[in-house]
Amino acid sequence: MRDGMRQLVRTCLLLAAACGVTTPLQASGHGPLFGAATPVLGRGGWSFDAALVGRSTEDAIAQTLRGMISFGVTENLQLSASLPLEIGTHPPMPGARVTSMVSHGNDVEVLAGWRFHTQPVGIGGRFESTVFVGWAHPLDAGTNIHEMTPSWSVTGVTGYASRAHYFWIGAGHQQFLERDGSRPSNVTSYSVVYGYRPPAWRLEYPKPDVRIFGELVGERIGRAKHFGLDYEFSGGTTVFAGPSVLALYKAYALEAGVLFPLHRSMKIGERQEHFRFGINLAYFFWLN
Repeated sequence: MRDGMRQLVRTCLLLAAACGVTTPLQASGHGPLFGAATPVLGRGGWSFDAALVGRSTEDAIAQTLRGMISFGVTENLQLSASLPLEIGTHPPMPGARVTSMVSHGNDVEVLAGWRFHTQPVGIGGRFESTVFVGWAHPLDAGTNIHEMTPSWSVTGVTGYASRAHYFWIGAGHQQFLERDGSRPSNVTSYSVVYGYRPPAWRLEYPKPDVRIFGELVGERIGRAKHFGLDYEFSGGTTVFAGPSVLALYKAYALEAGVLFPLHRSMKIGERQEHFRFGINLAYFFWLN
């Protein structure tokens, strides 16, 4: 087992032990792994996520281990902050992120989610919309080819959720700031997610709860800039799709998934991705 995975397990066990005296929060609102979704924590709810995300290319596997803490300010407003638990050794890949909630870069990120619309539909269903706004600050300057600068992001997502079916569609943009005429590629993205819980898996708390998702994520990657000029060997478009599964038990959530390319049109200077993957372990709690 790699040292980073040992750190992930130790961190989550220590957090669980520290929070064991608190009142558990049922993790019923957790969404898909890669695509954007509308759920946010309820008022006073906390969650800790430890996520291992990565991308496989023809010459390396670029992966990042990150931790994220989230807090429900109100029933519809959530604040999150994340940072790397293990710094990757490979140059940053084009594209803003692997998952919608966790950056793939060596940076510190803060994110605010506001669910500005919710409407009950039938028995146990709801139609809702959420917007996420974030700011990321790099922990290093990158390299001469992969210059790293701060960035802001905004994502809007809308969809339907019930006890059996889930459907979300979202779009977002990450804009990097220029520094001395250089910056990474800006990224415009979109995602479509469908989720399903078979009847045998629709169990009530505290019994285990399992959901499966089919996820599609697309990106339009712009050209990077170096010393005031567009870097002509950067940019392109990608479309990835694949499955993920979410298992919930009491205050814990474990999610894993993989995406495979449906379309890749990248410039010569960009590495081609073979697949993307992610594993996320979450703990939900209240502080008394």
